[in-house]
Amino acid sequence: MASVQTAPIRLSKSVVGEQELAAVRRVIERGFLGMGQEVKEFEEELAAFIGGDRHVVCVNTGTSALHLSIQACGIGPGDEVIVPTLTFVASFQAVSATGATPVACDVDADTGCIDPDDARRLINGRTRAIMPVHYASGRGRIDEVYALARERGLRVIEDAAHAFGCQHDGGMVGATGDIVCFSFDGIKNITSGEGGAIVTSDGAVASAARDARLLGVERDTDKRFAGQRSWEFDVTQQGWRYHMSDLMAAIGRAQLERFPEFAAARVALARRYRELLTGVAGLRLLRLPYGAVVPHIFVAFVEGGQRDVVREALLREGIECGIHYKPNHLLSRFGSDSVRLPVAERLYDEMLTLPLHPDLSFEQQDCVVDVLARALAGA
Repeated sequence: MASVQTAPIRLSKSVVGEQELAAVRRVIERGFLGMGQEVKEFEEELAAFIGGDRHVVCVNTGTSALHLSIQACGIGPGDEVIVPTLTFVASFQAVSATGATPVACDVDADTGCIDPDDARRLINGRTRAIMPVHYASGRGRIDEVYALARERGLRVIEDAAHAFGCQHDGGMVGATGDIVCFSFDGIKNITSGEGGAIVTSDGAVASAARDARLLGVERDTDKRFAGQRSWEFDVTQQGWRYHMSDLMAAIGRAQLERFPEFAAARVALARRYRELLTGVAGLRLLRLPYGAVVPHIFVAFVEGGQRDVVREALLREGIECGIHYKPNHLLSRFGSDSVRLPVAERLYDEMLTLPLHPDLSFEQQDCVVDVLARALAGA
């Protein structure tokens, strides 16, 4: 039987070190902390990493990336965007921030990702876009989402906050598709402290997002990348102070170099969880191809109404765990008494996120599995 360590086992954590410190020091010694050369180089390096000849626009958060993408598509008051209910509230808030209405959609039980059949049911004359969310780094039935969008003339804005560095059909997530948004906050597959990116082949969307991240000042990005300021300019659209700083970009560049290290650790841990937990009575796992999928989180589903019993057992032993996520149609701001999404509601009652981050040791993982198995056996 594995013994639980006295120190808490973290659910997630930032993994930073000397490389990131050196990058921050470089920017501080240069004496300019705002948006400039580091952001330019980070965007170029991200574009090369993702491939597919794409535009990359770095911003201060993944939520900002979603918000600007929706706005850049001309979506606003009176419009609707279909969003899977099983996602962080940021996805819904990004839609409502434009004045548009997020419409909650159910998910597939096997993946937690959007159910294209339910999305079809929700399309009406006000629908302008579908926002598939790559839940737990999986893409679900994404090809069906794109087929539906083409059929109905809709934009697709992918919330790929969990999926940086993942692959689909042999290419990187972001190398294809309409608009793909990433998050680089502190616990994602790579971090820039906070941060996000819009990736698209649509030059008009990219141009609109570049200006909007800098308060709508037209072509200010070019000036800042050249170490200059825009003194005489025009503004024709609503803008926001959403740009990424050089400090953030420097951390992101160091993290991007380290991504193979992070990916190997995350994949190894996820595969090991699956090996150790497959066949455990009362537990169900997501069907994800780890390797192509570099997991941001590892979610298990505790059946038979025992989720909270198992959760408390883990917490008593100093093992952090989470619930990703409360469905948005159950939140006061986005809910309605008439909306019932049965698959997402069942998953919410069963879901339990287990510790996963590159600093998690196999010994700590054994402790997690041991406590989990004992709790299920005694439930």
